[in-house]
Amino acid sequence: MALKLAFDEIWGTGAAQVARPELAALGSWLADTTTSDLRRRQQAAEAAFRQLGITFAVYGDGDAAERIIPFDIVPRVFLADEWARLSEGLVQRVEAINAFLDDIYGERRILAEGVIPPDLIFGNPQFRPEIAGMRPPHGVWAHICGIDLVRTGPNDFYVLEDNARTPSGVSYMLENREAMLRLCPELFRSLRVAAVDSYPDKLLETMRSVTPLSAGNNPVCVVLTPGHYNSAYYEHSFLADSMGIELVEAADLVVDNDIVWMRTISGRVRVDVIYRRIDDDYLDPLVFRPDSMLGVPGLIAAYAAGNVAIINAPGNGIADDKAIYSYMPEIVRFYSGGDAKLPNVETYRCREPQALQYVLDNLSDLVVKLVDGSGGYGMLVGPTATKAEIEAFRAALVAEPQRYIAQPTLALSTVPTLADDGLSPRHVDFRPFVLTGSKGVQVVPGGLTRVALKQGSLVVNSSQGGGTKDSFVLLDNGEAGTVAAQSQSQQQQQAQN
Repeated sequence: MALKLAFDEIWGTGAAQVARPELAALGSWLADTTTSDLRRRQQAAEAAFRQLGITFAVYGDGDAAERIIPFDIVPRVFLADEWARLSEGLVQRVEAINAFLDDIYGERRILAEGVIPPDLIFGNPQFRPEIAGMRPPHGVWAHICGIDLVRTGPNDFYVLEDNARTPSGVSYMLENREAMLRLCPELFRSLRVAAVDSYPDKLLETMRSVTPLSAGNNPVCVVLTPGHYNSAYYEHSFLADSMGIELVEAADLVVDNDIVWMRTISGRVRVDVIYRRIDDDYLDPLVFRPDSMLGVPGLIAAYAAGNVAIINAPGNGIADDKAIYSYMPEIVRFYSGGDAKLPNVETYRCREPQALQYVLDNLSDLVVKLVDGSGGYGMLVGPTATKAEIEAFRAALVAEPQRYIAQPTLALSTVPTLADDGLSPRHVDFRPFVLTGSKGVQVVPGGLTRVALKQGSLVVNSSQGGGTKDSFVLLDNGEAGTVAAQSQSQQQQQAQN
């Protein structure tokens, strides 16, 4: 199956490398900046990332378990009206995710009314019956969501998947912006770009907003990491440092009388809010995996007693399971009363016989995914797969159809990217970050653009050899532009110092 010509977000759909009229300033910058200059700036960014230790894991790579994050110097740009539409859809979707989680672990109205098959919930390993009946402080479950989006045309955006457990990548969004401010300051003079450097402040504000009622007026917040061997450890330490709070491991915490305490050289300090970067399985060995050395015994008891907030809440994995994803249009409609403003990619549930037969008959044209897969693993991209790979997936589908979904192979949008032979279009996706606290939902004006560095590849995951770009959100309000410019100027001064 040959994909139709992809829409390029800067050059449009024409063969000529001419910027769309709305992005003329960026087009002029690309035309006036030589390839060697772009490459020099990109190498300077990579040198800075190497010095900072910004790495990611490439699993299965025998040469290097950790690599410097690939970064591309050409930004991706969202127009103000595009961003406004995306933000509305993101707020609606995240509100529905929170309502869904509250319902599934509570009254289960959505099951009683037949919107979702009950076995899809109760037979799902991401559903945590141990959490049923508990309610997080202020009723917020998914405090931090990363909603992965793809684009296929000027006005065509689709949700590819929902990340409501421990979405990563926000540190790359912030470091990418700092690199661009330092290396391409002229772009920020010609384009009015929304600042992203307030994210740590907004995250801390979100954490404090869901402080349990039993806590005092000065809540203690921490980031809980599995340790420095984790592939995202840089992000854990970066965020803790940026927020000015403690980065802790399980050994630093103890639960006494259903209250969480942090061990310090000055004695024990009560902990009120925990931003955990540990999966449910390892969070509390008294409730989940008893062999976990990464979790805190008694943490769930403290949570159930209402004495600590856990961000994101335990049990959230059921909301970003890919089988549940296929029902998100119905979930959004059930809780919001309206159609989803951001549609799903068309999805075939292989657990359904008719859908399974269609998938088996069209494997070479489809993308097939494990319902609980992530990072680009356990996935078949039919148009680029070998016959042997297709037949292996065929056997797996026949054996366990309930473990898979399938989607059409989309012509993902492209953005010019610095390749060996100069600028060349490469496919991208996008992960915006959405914060939900007791005061409502806010969308960060930016996000993580992931780019497939291999020509023609649709796999953008860093673990599969993809890279990242800075994501510009343009402003159309002079006052907002001034605030952003001031914030970015401060960021530039900090970088120079």
